Amino acid sequence: MRVWSIAIRVLKELFRDKRTLALMFLAPLLVLSLMKVIFNSSTDVSVNVGTVNVVQSLKNAMNKTGNLEIDNYSTNKQAQKALDDQKLDAVVYYDGSDFTITYANVDASKTALVKAAFSAAQVKVNVNNMSNALATLQARAGIQPQAQTQPKVHSVYNYGDQDTTYFDKILPILMGFFVFLFVFLISGMALLRERTTGTLDRLLATPVKRSDIVFGYMLSYGLLAILQTLVIVGFTIWVLGVTVTGSLLWVVLINILLATLALSFGIFMSTFAKSEFQMMQFIPIIVVPQIFFSGLISMDGMANWLKVIADIMPMKYAGESLTNVIMTGAGWSTIWGDLLALVIFIVILTVGNIVGLKRYRKV
Repeated sequence: MRVWSIAIRVLKELFRDKRTLALMFLAPLLVLSLMKVIFNSSTDVSVNVGTVNVVQSLKNAMNKTGNLEIDNYSTNKQAQKALDDQKLDAVVYYDGSDFTITYANVDASKTALVKAAFSAAQVKVNVNNMSNALATLQARAGIQPQAQTQPKVHSVYNYGDQDTTYFDKILPILMGFFVFLFVFLISGMALLRERTTGTLDRLLATPVKRSDIVFGYMLSYGLLAILQTLVIVGFTIWVLGVTVTGSLLWVVLINILLATLALSFGIFMSTFAKSEFQMMQFIPIIVVPQIFFSGLISMDGMANWLKVIADIMPMKYAGESLTNVIMTGAGWSTIWGDLLALVIFIVILTVGNIVGLKRYRKV
């Protein structure tokens, strides 16, 4: 009977906590629905291939075999520039004797698709050529067929090598995501603890400004976030072996901006929580959706309304800039827009934190 009474009391408390009920019943449905929409929208991956001096029959066979988008270029220099500008995923160049295929290799799955499509197309074209040759020889009795030398295929990789995997693509994004996740939790719970212990109330009872409190917390935890960022970046690069094509300073700067944003975000969300448990409840609603729009899942085939949602996700800009710097060697001219977006998020959340503290000032 006592056990039943305790169970009834706990159930009553749970049913009075609407946020916990929403976390248990609505949050999983929201995440599953989001995953279904995203994965169904991303089934058609766009693979762009540039060709130079390639016969039309081979291009047609590649298009039919791998469902690729084939663009013809007059010179190899033009095609390589398009590849460097991320307009193409691969370039197939025929110099009259051999093929040279240059892969961006930013996405290992796209590289594998181009390889398979080219090999299958080459076999198909060779079979057609042999059939035509045999038909011609049959029409000319007594002429023996001559063996034709097949052109060699040379592979060039702008990033990594033939052993590059999909994990190499997602690792830079995961690096940024874990910086975001842990700084978000630590900063949010830290300010929440200050509130629950009464420290924040005592601070607000003094003449100190709300902005001083926010900037003070951001400075102290920001220094820890920077240290954590350096540890994560260093471990990812020197222990896990991620190859950084661009400048390492850009990688560090992007992660520091992301950590600062997560710090502001965590402090902001802590104003809506009354306990550490409630702070944890924001993870499936605030943090988990970030991973879907960070670049782990290709956004090429997403619906337009999903791309609009992605535009308000900070991890999208962090993931894009990290991928561009690490895998394509991009610099300021390419990533400045993503960095500006992160700074705008930081400014908005910082202002929101200063305004949000007003509700706790009692004097």
